Amino acid sequence: MDDVGEESQFVVDEVSTIIKEAVESTIGGNAYAHTKVNQWTSSIVETILGTLTKQQKPFKYIVTCTIMQKNGAGLHTASSCFWDNTTDGSCTVRWENKSMYCIVSVFGLAI
Repeated sequence: MDDVGEESQFVVDEVSTIIKEAVESTIGGNAYAHTKVNQWTSSIVETILGTLTKQQKPFKYIVTCTIMQKNGAGLHTASSCFWDNTTDGSCTVRWENKSMYCIVSVFGLAI
């Protein structure tokens, strides 16, 4: 089996950094505001998708973002994939500040 070159790999550390930067720049210093959540989630997923596609790697991407106010409620999430572990990958980041949680998942599927 050939080694897959880095330019065509899903690099979790790279994607994790992209996610964290997008979340920080969008909601970093803000307090939870119900009226802004739609705008924030859209901005986060579009920023991440834009950054990933600029890399011109041979992937289709799926990006999800959940923002939840910190109010003591529980949140459980799970995902499962049937794919090729040698080429496909995923990365989930949980970010939080004093008033909210933000959970972002990126799935990269080799073309």
